[in-house]
Amino acid sequence: MGSTLDRIKKVSFIFFLAILIGLSLIWMFEDDFDANQWRSKPDERYKMANDIIEHNLLGEKSKEEIIQILGIPRTSDSNTLIYDLGTPPSFFDSEPQRLVIKLRDEKVVRVTVVQD
Repeated sequence: MGSTLDRIKKVSFIFFLAILIGLSLIWMFEDDFDANQWRSKPDERYKMANDIIEHNLLGEKSKEEIIQILGIPRTSDSNTLIYDLGTPPSFFDSEPQRLVIKLRDEKVVRVTVVQD
């Protein structure tokens, strides 16, 4: 009986430790949006992408307003703006990411992160 209880305690501790490490990694690789950081460190923009999406920072903004906030996009047309985000660190093969902003009638309707 004691052996089973010890095993359960060890498994619980390992599980707790794994969750703690996972949350720490997420915290380390995410930042709040900062326009100066966005412009000065384009290879680290992936850290701010979730903040842009989760807090709807571009919600219903015009194309011109987005360009004022984020700068000139890598690619654009009348309905889409694309910004390079860099390549986030990963335990596996990591692909460069892009922030894709879809517009309708010159207003933001969707913001997503995609991998190449």
